[in-house]
Amino acid sequence: MFGSGAMTNSIREVPVSEGYLLIGTNTTDNHPVIGSMIKAQVVNKGKKLIVADPRRIELAKYADYFFQIKPGTNIAILNGFMHVLVKEGLYDRKYVAERCEGFDELAKTLEKYTPEYVAEICGLENGEDIPKAARLMAACKPFALYYAMGITQFISGVNGVKSTANLQMLMGNLGIPGGGVNPLRGQNNVQGACDMGALNAVYPAYQTVASEENKAKFEKAWGASGLSMKPGLTVVEMFNAAIAGQLKAAYVMGENPVVSDPNQHHIIEGLNALEFLVVQDIVLTETAQYADVVLPAYAFLEKEGTATNTERRVQPMHKVVAPWGEARDDWWIIMQIANRMGMNWNYGKAEDIFEEIRTVTPSYAGITYDRIEKELIQWPCPTEDHPGTQVLHKDKFSRGLGLLTAIDYTPPAEETDSEYPLILTTGRLLEHFHTGTMSRNSRILDEIVPEGYVELNPNEASNYNIADGEVISVSTRRGSIRIKAKISEKPKAGVVFMPFHFFETCANVLTIDALDPVCKIPEYKVCSCKIEKIYL
Repeated sequence: MFGSGAMTNSIREVPVSEGYLLIGTNTTDNHPVIGSMIKAQVVNKGKKLIVADPRRIELAKYADYFFQIKPGTNIAILNGFMHVLVKEGLYDRKYVAERCEGFDELAKTLEKYTPEYVAEICGLENGEDIPKAARLMAACKPFALYYAMGITQFISGVNGVKSTANLQMLMGNLGIPGGGVNPLRGQNNVQGACDMGALNAVYPAYQTVASEENKAKFEKAWGASGLSMKPGLTVVEMFNAAIAGQLKAAYVMGENPVVSDPNQHHIIEGLNALEFLVVQDIVLTETAQYADVVLPAYAFLEKEGTATNTERRVQPMHKVVAPWGEARDDWWIIMQIANRMGMNWNYGKAEDIFEEIRTVTPSYAGITYDRIEKELIQWPCPTEDHPGTQVLHKDKFSRGLGLLTAIDYTPPAEETDSEYPLILTTGRLLEHFHTGTMSRNSRILDEIVPEGYVELNPNEASNYNIADGEVISVSTRRGSIRIKAKISEKPKAGVVFMPFHFFETCANVLTIDALDPVCKIPEYKVCSCKIEKIYL
């Protein structure tokens, strides 16, 4: 699209924006600092807000337009907005002509995405507000777009992200303060982990493994030979390979796939098929129960290092408390294992590793420990006298011209039918974090929300004669669980929602492991299900 896998803009630009589109992000729950900043601008400053989400999230109350769309229909609603922008000539013609390519193909694809057609796909009563929202977007400059896993966790996740980029390029909102396409990452260092090459097909700084030049570069830097030029397996593919006998061992660090990965029965089958499993974590997780060896690691308050946050800012991390028991630093454990396997690694501290990062990661080359103690530095920062980059793509895109991509809506892998007539979607709560490894070990947080639940629209509660707090059965083609019902106006009629933090009522017993064909992310956010009253 335009060549960067990160937020194009900065959190401190929230007040600069004149309007916001939040799509697939429950921002006040999952990113409460950013959510509260947006809320303050809308409530106190009169900034404009458009929200598209299957649930009536908190910020929907303050939105000028709220589109309660069916899970998995993000591309359709985005195409609907763009249809209006093109048809009514509201897009930034100069920007598109000078900085983009692919407009004609996109415009042709958008022709059929009339408000009426989009409303039908998205499950809206009508499409009357779609043109109004599109006109409001066009009138706000700069206008910012924020999204999270409610865009990406679909078999059409890559195309969903491309559609957000299409919209912002059409309106000329890239490369300017207060604009941008801004993915909100799920943890404090997801961005940093991706930057460092914790993906299946790239080295640090997103340098592809399928390159002789990159292969030679990293073999020299690391004193290695024979680095593979083939992409590795993604998480779901690893478990498929284990079951097929093609993967013999796994080393799991800071991850709890028994709770976090889709189709739990399949994941457990994969773990049992392994000949050897190592788990490195801060507590004995559900996944660690299957391990041959468990290595105790430092928690974040026990370690030194850096984290790169959702806005590309590299931040120092300092030890606050003394480590507990036999726990060791993650990097130290890995170094010890490597040296016992014949390597000669001799890092003495986290800063030594960061210095190596600077030599192989051009976007980090100018960032030093001294600088991040004093400055807010965002990559790319190529030299030590460079201030860092608050806004990406100011003058041109990384790939040259921004690519407007013609994208059609595709339905989810699994649609409702007479046997499974409802849609299940999953997500996070404000009070808990991922699989609860940390938050459910916090007495206060666990007391606030001690157990899982399934959120039902009053329509479903009435149809199935289900009372608030009643234990019911929720089933999909992959499994069934018993869980308390919570009657709420938040979910759209025909949609049920489950948080995924709770092993006892694990949402991922139910979720589907269908993958996006490009990035291989699972379709956590939509599958068909049924609910049943339990008669004792």
